[in-house]
Amino acid sequence: MAAMAAPPPAEPPVPPGRCRPSLLSVEPLVFLATMSLGLQGPLATQYLWDRLGAEHGYSDRNSSDSAGCGDGNASADPLRQEVETLVSHWNLYINLGGFFACLFSVTLFGPWSDSVGRRPALILPTAGMALQTGIYLLVMYLELHVAFFLLGRILSGLTGDYNLILAGCFSYVADTSERRARTFRVAVLEACLGIAGMVASIGGGQWRRAQGYINPFWLAFAASLAATLYAAFFLRESVKEKKEAKLFTLSHYKAVYRLYTAPEHPSSRWKLALYSLAFFLIVTVHFGAKDIYVLYELGFPLCWTSDLIGYGSAASYLAYLSSLAGLRLLQLCLEDTWVAEIGLLSNIAGLVVMSIATTTPLMFAGYGILFLSLAPTPVIRSKLSKLVSEKEQGALFASVACVQGLCSLVSTGVFNSLYPATLHFMRGFPFLFGAILLLIPAAILG
Repeated sequence: MAAMAAPPPAEPPVPPGRCRPSLLSVEPLVFLATMSLGLQGPLATQYLWDRLGAEHGYSDRNSSDSAGCGDGNASADPLRQEVETLVSHWNLYINLGGFFACLFSVTLFGPWSDSVGRRPALILPTAGMALQTGIYLLVMYLELHVAFFLLGRILSGLTGDYNLILAGCFSYVADTSERRARTFRVAVLEACLGIAGMVASIGGGQWRRAQGYINPFWLAFAASLAATLYAAFFLRESVKEKKEAKLFTLSHYKAVYRLYTAPEHPSSRWKLALYSLAFFLIVTVHFGAKDIYVLYELGFPLCWTSDLIGYGSAASYLAYLSSLAGLRLLQLCLEDTWVAEIGLLSNIAGLVVMSIATTTPLMFAGYGILFLSLAPTPVIRSKLSKLVSEKEQGALFASVACVQGLCSLVSTGVFNSLYPATLHFMRGFPFLFGAILLLIPAAILG
């Protein structure tokens, strides 16, 4: 009887951070945050174009919903070029404000998450993105000055912005994946970026054309808020041994500094530096080209309308999925480094085609050639992750987020300044410049 009354053996406890795979996932959070960002990006640029164009007396390009620049004189229209330059410069100011605000917050929250867990470092930036979107809505409802876009971006940057979301999510994947499967897991996470961005781009372009800017921005606000709630109430912690740690302390910045000056394995120092440089150049070109896609497509001779801009943006996000599939297939017969080299070749060829694109089919052909362009970044993230210990993943991906933030700064400064400066002799010159820059990481990886 005593034996019959004995309770059944208890199920072995699941250690923190090693929960069931179905309950341990940051993919929904990345999807929601990227959808919010994907809705805001192209639409904010188009809103700036319309607002600044109206303020400077430029006729509304959407009055007939045709490309109002279809004639040959449009390319020489000084007023149109003035509006293009203003929009490009405001994009520069907004991105600069976001970079300087999040530069110090990301390096603070990233190493902090190694001690207190990943969830707090994911709740803060998603809430900040919701706040930014709310400010953008106020600008549209009340027709406030476009400088308030800069305010929203700075407030989001102070909470870590999208860079901290990526740093936290990639650290989360490193916490919960085996080393041999990490490259593919990172690629899956990046593919989620592509799916969300593609949905947002197609839906955003069509929605703006039908109902204006406000309703799509409400969806962006809802997506950011849903990401915050998911991180707060549904996401399980991945850090195995959490401990109390002060937030405002220099030790977090020192942890990032030590990665490169005194790594756990001295031989890793030069690899960390070289992979970081390659990552910097690849992402700088990616961000820089993405910054001017919409302006390039709005201008003569393409003169795209909002629905075509949405399709183009969706095509750029489709590269995340095609790169994932290509990475998986090429890994069967090639090492990761060679997969990255093929991806760089795809990127270079696509940018060269875009630089000379004067028709819609040729522009979409450029997007198509970029089908493997995003394969190098998961390879580099995975290689970086394997160079540090488990307790340094947050500091590592915080440093990667800083590099990514620096990419945003440099790409915005270079490409948004280069674009208006080269309009008079070659509109696609920034794309050609990006293709040349990519030869450097190709040489580093090779």
